[in-house]
Amino acid sequence: MKQIRIAVVGLGYVGLPLARLFSTKYETIGYDMNEARVATLNAGHDTTLEVEDGLLQEALRNGFRCTSCLEEIRDCNFYVVAVPTPVDKNNHPDLTPLLGASESVGKVISKGDVVVYESTVYPGVTEEECLPVVARVSGLVYNLDFFAGYSPERINPGDKEHTVEKIKKVTSGSTPEIADLIDSVYRSVLVNGTHKAPSIKVAEASKIIENSQRDVNIAFMNELAKIFNAMGIDTHDVLDAAASKWNFIRLSPGLVGGHCISVDPYYLIQKAQVYGVLPRIMHTSRRLNDGMGAYVANQVIRCMNKKGVMVKDAKILILGFTFKENCPDTRNTKVMDIIQTLSEYTADITVCDPWADVDAVKRHYGLQIQRQLPETAFDAVILAVAHKEFLQADLKALLKPVSVLYDVKGFLPREMVDARL
Repeated sequence: MKQIRIAVVGLGYVGLPLARLFSTKYETIGYDMNEARVATLNAGHDTTLEVEDGLLQEALRNGFRCTSCLEEIRDCNFYVVAVPTPVDKNNHPDLTPLLGASESVGKVISKGDVVVYESTVYPGVTEEECLPVVARVSGLVYNLDFFAGYSPERINPGDKEHTVEKIKKVTSGSTPEIADLIDSVYRSVLVNGTHKAPSIKVAEASKIIENSQRDVNIAFMNELAKIFNAMGIDTHDVLDAAASKWNFIRLSPGLVGGHCISVDPYYLIQKAQVYGVLPRIMHTSRRLNDGMGAYVANQVIRCMNKKGVMVKDAKILILGFTFKENCPDTRNTKVMDIIQTLSEYTADITVCDPWADVDAVKRHYGLQIQRQLPETAFDAVILAVAHKEFLQADLKALLKPVSVLYDVKGFLPREMVDARL
């Protein structure tokens, strides 16, 4: 291939860090339909906080740019698609964003070009769903006029240790030669190199089981928490003891939200059923993890009743709304499930999160939150997300003389809390 010019389609948590990284070696343009997002990025700020402003501004000075005009990526020859793959209200895979991005690529792709997908999908989506769209819109023939690959994203939002350049990437291509090309492009910007999979379907499958495995493992921890809580045993004490064995895998119970672990297993569950296989462990794990928000709320109510704190019309503070600590990402946050369950008993619920975008939460969830800790006392305080700011705060000042402090994350000293998950 002649000189590589890269276009990254989708500038969210995955696309932007990747585009910025590619721009250190190749002429790179980022494309996103969200004009406000593009304007903010071109001004040198990433609201997701995945790319530090200094790095983004340096990339912009060195030629990287973002656009919402599709025509501006027509001269590229290496297209990377990194758009969301959500599920609908029935937890069925929703390929609408992915097929829309494929149509956009089809409008600008030229003979000899390559398109690589990064979005998480079940095996077969790239070749059976996406590439036919590119071929139909472009009028080009797959594997004759244009080529393809799949390199699953491994971005962990908020993780400043496993950043995109340090992640070992899986790559694949539609022909052996294209697989080599794609692998070399990715390998040229990665510190820890690549793993070249033998096919696109293998690469797709490898990604979806990464998150499904974590979902199953966390579900086991959540089930243990339910068992030990019923027995009056502290789950974290049990885990501390078990972890003294060299081959024990240490995980903790908790809320499973976000756009990966809580979504991706549904893609494989749906596809497996097409082949007549019912993935019982994955299905049960999903159901268990999806129910943990309501479980936490009911545990708080139980604690309040035991201490004689009136639940009806109680004044409750929830600390944290994002799906994980020290990260502004609120996608599919299970804290919302805690709020909805408690709302059946009281309307006096305050949510505080120093990381979340207040306007975005209001827009997507219809919920008004605040970024600063309130200066009043509550009947119950729930530490839902382990933001570093909460560890430094005087949480006792937020509690009435008779009240409940519940720690979802096992984040606070045990002697300080009434109960923890």
